[in-house]
Amino acid sequence: MARGALRILVLSFYYRPDLSAGSFRATALIAALRRRMPPGSHIDVITTLPNRYRSFTAEAPLSEEQPGVSIHRIALERHKSGMLDQSVAFLSYARRALTHVAGRDFDIVFATSSRLMTAVLGAWIARRKRAKLYLDIRDIFADTIKDVLPRAIAAVVKPVFSALEMFALHRADKINVVSPGFLEYFAQRYPHQRFSCFTNGIDPEFLDAAPTDRRPSPRKAGVETLTVVYAGNIGEGQGLHLVVPQLARALGNRVRFKVIGDGGRRQVLETTIAAMGVTNVEIAPPVGREQLLEAYRAADILFLHLNNHAAFDKVLPSKLFEYAALGKPLWAGVSGFAAAFTRHEIRNSAVFQPCDVDSALRSLDELILEDVPRSEFVAKYGRAAISERLAEDVLSVAPDAVRWRAEDR
Repeated sequence: MARGALRILVLSFYYRPDLSAGSFRATALIAALRRRMPPGSHIDVITTLPNRYRSFTAEAPLSEEQPGVSIHRIALERHKSGMLDQSVAFLSYARRALTHVAGRDFDIVFATSSRLMTAVLGAWIARRKRAKLYLDIRDIFADTIKDVLPRAIAAVVKPVFSALEMFALHRADKINVVSPGFLEYFAQRYPHQRFSCFTNGIDPEFLDAAPTDRRPSPRKAGVETLTVVYAGNIGEGQGLHLVVPQLARALGNRVRFKVIGDGGRRQVLETTIAAMGVTNVEIAPPVGREQLLEAYRAADILFLHLNNHAAFDKVLPSKLFEYAALGKPLWAGVSGFAAAFTRHEIRNSAVFQPCDVDSALRSLDELILEDVPRSEFVAKYGRAAISERLAEDVLSVAPDAVRWRAEDR
């Protein structure tokens, strides 16, 4: 390799063309790193073949070579969204990732992690390779686990995950968190660490679709029913089964919910809808970005919900960014930091207490049924600009012997 060149390992369980916030984030970061690295540098990406949802598949090669980038995708057995299935899938990913890096050296290991274990894997590899470690933390799993598992199981596994969190974060040379709401939790536990906060952002497809002027609701003349769209994961964390059927029944012909996605609580949602006799909720499988944009354009209101767990008071859902860019009225059942962010940053939004149907019904009347441009939000949270700053931060941990900055070019 050329003098001053860097060898970077990127660990991201999801990567394009898969559908997830981690996938879009990692893909944009790679593009930004390529623009900023010194000549002769190389990035190795270890990820998986698309597996975010059982009901969505996309073709992708196992190996892919781009200028300065090698992408290695690991094929996993088809799995559901339950914790046991996910654990088995991750163990397969980790085992084969360790096999791949054997005999290779790296200057920086970057791991983007929502459920902690990718961070632990990154810490383990960085320790063995004597490489610098940059962690991108997208969730507080050791804190969240008490809310998403039965109490007896959580009491047993939480100390284990807390120890793993400590191992990974103590080993890191720099840590980024995607929500400012995470900073207090981590700063209290790791006061000697260095933290950044580069949030998720808006991808180019949604920037291109952002309105530039006010537009009326897409409802057809004479049609009073509002189309309310939710797109994303259908899991315990979203708690859709606790609020969507109840809202649909209460609102009757006033709304039609369209839920696009899949996840561990989809069956529960379908069962609840059937048990309540609700007929104004449609559940559709995950779709690609082009079809998703069509569904968004046809919507009168975009819907977001997080379950009523204390740990979710700290999160900032990635879905907020693409929703807000499209200018649609935003109906959000969120609390804590996400609620404050939505009220302060997103015009024409209505926030209600998670799982509180009465609160949701009251807040619906706050929305203006038209699309409005959110120019300041779009300018502030474009994914490309955020990724450029994150890439610069990642490169700042490079070993002194190969340190390189953009101004030296």
